[in-house]
Order: sequence, then C-alpha cells, then structure tokens
Amino acid sequence: MLVNNKSNETSPTLSLCRRQEQNKQTSLNKSVRIIINYFFGPLLFLVISYSLYRQISNQPDLEQRWVQINGGWKDWKFLVVILLMFVNWGIESRKWQLLVNHVQHFSFARAFKSVMAGCSVTMLTPNRIGEYGGRILYVGEENRIKAISLSLVGSISQLLVTMVMGCIGLLYLRYLSHINSGELAVLPEFWGDVLIYLSIGLTVIYLLFYLRLGWLVRMMERLPSLQKIVNHIRVLDEFSDRHLVQILFLSFIRYLVFVLQYVLMLQVMQIEIPLGICFWLMTVFYLVMAIAPSIGFIELPVRVSASWVIFKLFTTNELGVGTASLSIWLINIVVPAIIGSLLILSIKIVK
Repeated sequence: MLVNNKSNETSPTLSLCRRQEQNKQTSLNKSVRIIINYFFGPLLFLVISYSLYRQISNQPDLEQRWVQINGGWKDWKFLVVILLMFVNWGIESRKWQLLVNHVQHFSFARAFKSVMAGCSVTMLTPNRIGEYGGRILYVGEENRIKAISLSLVGSISQLLVTMVMGCIGLLYLRYLSHINSGELAVLPEFWGDVLIYLSIGLTVIYLLFYLRLGWLVRMMERLPSLQKIVNHIRVLDEFSDRHLVQILFLSFIRYLVFVLQYVLMLQVMQIEIPLGICFWLMTVFYLVMAIAPSIGFIELPVRVSASWVIFKLFTTNELGVGTASLSIWLINIVVPAIIGSLLILSIKIVK
C-alpha cells in the first residue's frame, strides 16, 4: 500500500518532467526548422555567388576572353547555344518527372524547379553529389529517401551514355582517325590500350548494373541486415526494361544536345577543327570530366585545363578553347545554379 502511494506521488512528477522534455525538444526542433528554412537559401545564394566571382576573376586572360564572348553575341550560333540550354535542362526535367512519378505525381514545372535546385546545391559538393539533396527539396517529405534512389537511376543513365560515347570516341581517335595520328600518342601505346579497355570494362559493368536494378533489389532482400535500406529502394524493382531504356534514351538525347552546344561554341570562337573529329574529341572530353574528381565551385579550372589538353592536338588557339569552356560553363552550369538558389529561397525545406 505504501509502495502504491509512493508510485502515485511520483507519477505526476514524472509526467511533468516528460512534458517539459517534450516541450524543450519541440522548441529545439522549431528553432532548427527556422534556421534551415530561412537561412539556408540566402546562405547558399551568397556562397555560390562568391565562389562564381572568385572562379571567374581568377581566370587568366579574362579581359581577352570577355572580349571574345561579347563578340560572339553577334553570331547566331551563340544564341542557338543559349536556346539549347533550355532544351538540355528541359530533357533532364522530363526524365526526373518520369522517375519521381513512381512515388508521387510530379508536374513538369515542379520537376524543372527541382532540377534547378539540384544545380545550385551541387555547386558546393564534389562530383555533383549535392544534386540529389537539392532535387528532393521539391519531393514530399515521406518520399525523399526513395527519391534519392530515383535520382541515382537518372545519374547512372547519364553517366552510362557518357562512358559509352567516350569509349567509342577513344577507339575512333586511336584506331580509325588518320588526322594527326602521330600526335594522338599522348600516352605510351601500352597505357593507352589500358585506358581504353579499362573504360570499356567499367562501361560494361555499369550497363549490367543499370539493366538489372530489380535483380539487385531482390538480392538485397535476402540479407536481413539490409532490410531498412531495401524498404527505401524497393521502388527500383518497379522499373521495367522499357522504362529503363526510355530514361537511357532521354539521357542520350540530352548528351547530344550538350555536345552540340560545345561544338557550336568552338565554332563561334573560331576553332577550326573538322566537325567529325570535333564531335569525337568532345566525347573524350566529357568522359574525362565524368571520371575526374572535382567540386562544383572549383570546376572551371579543371574544365579549361582538360579541354585544352584534348583540343591542343588539333588547334593552337588556346584562348579560343578556354573561352569556349568558360562560355559553356556559364550557360549550362552557372545560370541554372543561380536560378536554383533563387528558387530555394521561396520554399520551406523542412515543414
């Protein structure tokens, strides 16, 4: 009886402590939400703006490159490159819309905003990892973890296209192109062959991985330790071969668009390389950019250096090649990143 009385006396005290603890936790969560929702967007915009300013201002021969860019406005090809930017990101938005529709209804406009948000966040992360975090901001909170796996499908499809075309470009330039064939031996023959066949081997592995996503999920289901992960990626088992090929086809069309953009910009900058050779050089360039480690806010020097290493085999116009890389980077990366950072200002990241 005494024990019961003691229990009755302490119960209200324990309940009061629990309520105080819950109120404290709720207040803390509210403060975190306020910080994330109202400070993350402006901070992201400021960091991106500063990093872009630093990258551009540190470019060598910047004044001469701006003169070339200003002169390029008069060429209709420059305007086509700008218009193709919207085609480029429109295709990516359609691809993202098709992927997210597996977990929730997603309009094209919402998909476009989501892709732009991904462009902004990816500027601050290595190898565009932040793209996933930016895109899921427009996905319902209950579907965000699933959306990450869906975003990976889209990224793998784009990487797969880049690797396939890059391997074909390497083979063409090594064995089929007779123009400046002696100058193509940048690496010794043995290491050149190793690079080509290693790239082909990795491409085949990626292709098998991509076409067997459902099989991978079913294999993981057999391991009890992976059940929590499987619950979030089981949506991948819903993709039929037709859906995967559809996503791969959109990735291929998008790839052709940004290769065409670069080829046109090189012509604007008066880089005189035969069209066929220029196309295959671009495939090798994008292969290098896909596998080279980089961070968005310091990517420009890597792009400029890689483009010159590849194109100097066929041209001596280093300034034109660097200006073309700068222009494409501004059009395809910087403009969408700025748009995305402004869009993030208008949404609540955590509800």
